[in-house]
Amino acid sequence: MQANRLKVGVFVCGLALLSLCAAALAQKHPPSKPIDLNLANVKELQELPGVGPVTAQRIIDMRQKSGRFHRVEDLLAIRGISQKKLDALRPYVTVSAPPPPAAPAQKSSPPAKKANSK
Repeated sequence: MQANRLKVGVFVCGLALLSLCAAALAQKHPPSKPIDLNLANVKELQELPGVGPVTAQRIIDMRQKSGRFHRVEDLLAIRGISQKKLDALRPYVTVSAPPPPAAPAQKSSPPAKKANSK
């Protein structure tokens, strides 16, 4: 009977150790460099702490609907992102400057005609 208890105890300890290892492996590692909210795809956004597939898609949807993010605080408009979550995300996100406006195409003037000298 005591041998059975020992076997069960070893099994339970092994199971606990296995689940701890799995949990440690499942934790995200934050990105090594900040992710640009205006350029990132869903997969890149999911690297951020506290951002899963649903929140990542909401960020993409907001960008498509409302245009570029102008500042990191714009994330607060997304359902599921609180001030606390924003504070956790801030070191890992950035907002790029908008691209410079395209210069209007200038009409080229026709080449000057040569004077006819006869």
